[in-house]
Amino acid sequence: MFRKYLFIFVAIAGLLDAGFLTYEHFSNFIPPCSENILFADCGKVLNSPYSLIFGIPLALIGIFQYGLILLATILAFQFKKRIAAYLLVLLTTTGFLASIYFVFLQVVVIKATCLYCLFSAFTSTILFIFTLIFLKKDRKRLTLAVFHFTYAYLAKPVFFQINPETVHTTMVRIGETIGSWPILKLATKFLIHQTDPSLTQTIAGIRFKAPVGLAAGFDYEARLTHSLASFGFGFQSIGTITNNPYEGNPRPMLGRLPKSKSLMVNKGFKNLGAEGTIAKLHKSGFQIPVGVSIGMTNTLKIKTQKEGITDIIAAFKKFENAKIANAYYELNISCPNLLGKITFYSPKNLEELLAQVDKLKLSKPLFMKMPIEKSDKETLAMLSVIAKHSPAGVIFGNLQKDRKNKALVTSEVAKFPIGNFSGKPTYQRSNELIRLAYKNYGKKLVIIGCGGIFSAQDAYTKITLGASLLQLITGMIYEGPSLIMQINFGLVDLLEKDGFTHISQAIGSKNQINK
Repeated sequence: MFRKYLFIFVAIAGLLDAGFLTYEHFSNFIPPCSENILFADCGKVLNSPYSLIFGIPLALIGIFQYGLILLATILAFQFKKRIAAYLLVLLTTTGFLASIYFVFLQVVVIKATCLYCLFSAFTSTILFIFTLIFLKKDRKRLTLAVFHFTYAYLAKPVFFQINPETVHTTMVRIGETIGSWPILKLATKFLIHQTDPSLTQTIAGIRFKAPVGLAAGFDYEARLTHSLASFGFGFQSIGTITNNPYEGNPRPMLGRLPKSKSLMVNKGFKNLGAEGTIAKLHKSGFQIPVGVSIGMTNTLKIKTQKEGITDIIAAFKKFENAKIANAYYELNISCPNLLGKITFYSPKNLEELLAQVDKLKLSKPLFMKMPIEKSDKETLAMLSVIAKHSPAGVIFGNLQKDRKNKALVTSEVAKFPIGNFSGKPTYQRSNELIRLAYKNYGKKLVIIGCGGIFSAQDAYTKITLGASLLQLITGMIYEGPSLIMQINFGLVDLLEKDGFTHISQAIGSKNQINK
């Protein structure tokens, strides 16, 4: 309530000032103005052409401005109307910017000042400062909405006319630049970043300030490890990284399916290799938990199961010996775009792989990246094996292989004879597998939900089914980088709506763990 009265008091002061100047304007009387203070000459200022906009006195516009601020203050603080808070942010920001401009005109152009006008600039500045302090979340929500609108209706239509691989490379480089310039990171944080204690969790010994992470497959050259925190990500997985480098599958490696809200992905573990990635990450510290996703080198030279395991173990050893400051590992056994026929899906093959991983006694928690095309029975068989070994959790899941999936538009799929599909076509099956895993292994394994997250509601659904953390890529491509903070804000609202005070209370709330 104290904040409300501060706004009201200053707004009334500004309203009285504007009202007095409006009265003086229409009565053709120039108010007294000391000439010994700040080059004051009220007559010169108030009779200048800059005192009118389209024939309307600035003072009269000020009455409407301060009147609206008073109304918005009451609606925002007394009746908790978010739209009023947004209006208050807009009004005080425009008022502050306008005041800067008009003070500039007085000092530089007119070369005289009006004390009453300066008082109005002072009240506008104070109201703007109050907004920065007391309406920080609303200001950032509004900024995110503006960013989202700009991306959706201005930037994305242009980007989607350019080769997706080119756009991806360019955006990653821009993100890397933001991460290397402290002032850009600070600006991004000031504009949109906000943490909330209700979303902070400690999972597998790792502290996550936000539940949304960047999935493996986007930052496979480890370029974004110093920038993602500013955009609201709580963690990120780099890679997938393999023992030896791989330049990627034959083009196209990426394609867009806008009607399906999907991407065709055919990179096949494109990456710098373990040694090249270690060289980039050596001696680096991170603002958020960074994970290293590891998989088998994509090459036909690996012909047997044993050779595949040896290759994976070699990559893990390189990272362990390098003492990289990553918080966790992922083991990606689910990429459908690899050469050869080696698979770790059968319980026997998975057992052999994890037995060797166990021997490493990894210094960081390990999560398994899982397929989504397997049946419930096959998935439970895999989970049974995983639960007996060292992994702390599972990620559901990877790309959609079923080209007849009902979420895919047939005409779009026909454009891509190769590759598999991310985004909305993975959403339903991912949710089903999250529910399955949580119900049967929720007390043993941490579940990370990945696939088709385009909104806070999508994210919340996965959480209530059993996901403790979330990962995304495609939603960010379609909705823009503001999506992550929009999800964080939205999750706080959804938790409050359901009567939860912390995200941990919502995890699995629509599911049941077998006793």
